[in-house]
Amino acid sequence: MKRSRKILAGISLLAASALALTGCASGAELSGKSGEKLDNGDEKQITIAVFNGWDEGVAASELWKVVLEEQGYDVTLEPADVAPVYSGLSTGDYDLVLDGWLPITHKSYVEQYGDKIVDLGAWNDEAKLTFAVNEDAPITSIDELAANADKFDNTIIGIEPGAGLTEVTQNDVIPGYGLDQMTYTTSSTAAMLTELKSKTDAKENIVVTLWRPHWAYDAFPIRDLEDPKGLLGDAEGIHSFSSKEFETTHPKVSSWIKSFKMDSEKLYSLENAMFGGEKTDDYGPIVEQWISENQAYVDSLTAQ
Repeated sequence: MKRSRKILAGISLLAASALALTGCASGAELSGKSGEKLDNGDEKQITIAVFNGWDEGVAASELWKVVLEEQGYDVTLEPADVAPVYSGLSTGDYDLVLDGWLPITHKSYVEQYGDKIVDLGAWNDEAKLTFAVNEDAPITSIDELAANADKFDNTIIGIEPGAGLTEVTQNDVIPGYGLDQMTYTTSSTAAMLTELKSKTDAKENIVVTLWRPHWAYDAFPIRDLEDPKGLLGDAEGIHSFSSKEFETTHPKVSSWIKSFKMDSEKLYSLENAMFGGEKTDDYGPIVEQWISENQAYVDSLTAQ
């Protein structure tokens, strides 16, 4: 048995080594260092990382994909969890991400990789981490939740394990409000939204970790719980971050992203168009239709 385990361990090590080599190769492909340039001096290929389940980032990334492709770029969107994205930006495997939350949610990642990535600025300053409940829930504040846990199936429904919201919930909110006896489930934003729809359709109580801006506030009868201790933090900015070399390889796009602004009303409009109807993975036609209805705004994104 021990010999078999050693053999299996050896096979696993070889497989891991091969995967690492493959990862290095794919990283080079991701960063698009083909050398091909556009007339404006930018490299043609761009890889934008998109946080799994973060719809505002998906929306912004899909919008910029269409905008940049119309300018002649080849744009690849790469879904990934938060931690690998910041790591990938620091090594140049990704060029850009449009969904960095500061000063709280992604603080630890920015502190870890800050000298190897570039903050291109905030495009929305109305972001907020929240605990949301059905609008007719029997409580109004997080500090009432522990005493009423049984009315919420003793469960808090979370999102991805690697998300900044998850980290804040685990490290600050749960101990700070004495919620340690409740079950805190984490899997994905999609799973959380499915459960949210199911419970609100059935007119049952539910508490989920959520954030603003998010289209769920328009789609479901929900409201935020007050956070009297301020453990979820104040309103944050949604920042764009790039790899260290991006400003050199893509000076024009860097200038556009630095000037990018999108208020929550406009963002909700785009998100609702993309996520509020029938489920699809092909957002291109939806985004193009939204652009046609917001042409002056979209034209301004690349005007300078």
